[in-house]
Amino acid sequence: MTAMAELTWTPVCPVEAVLPGSGVAALLPGDIQVAIFLAGDGEFYALSNMDPFSGAAVLARGIVGDTGGVPTVASPIYKERFDLRTGACLDDAEVEITSYPVRVADGIVHVGSP
Repeated sequence: MTAMAELTWTPVCPVEAVLPGSGVAALLPGDIQVAIFLAGDGEFYALSNMDPFSGAAVLARGIVGDTGGVPTVASPIYKERFDLRTGACLDDAEVEITSYPVRVADGIVHVGSP
């Protein structure tokens, strides 16, 4: 995404809806499924909810953790780990899922999309 790209910010849920160390699924315009996570570092992250290995929309139910200082989510199906910051798969360098910018405004989590 270029710095010039204009983002559309979609409110997805109240901050309280995302428990620390867990995720929730949300729908962006265009029927894009995302998973929003609250990691142990206190930061919110958003990734595609689609697990590229199983083809199922399950990442919001994944296991949130940390691998060598990198906040991660492990797929609940095959346990591949994804970097919450970038979407890069830590277990297969050729696989990456879409990551989305997140902001919190007035107690609501917003996810940005082009």
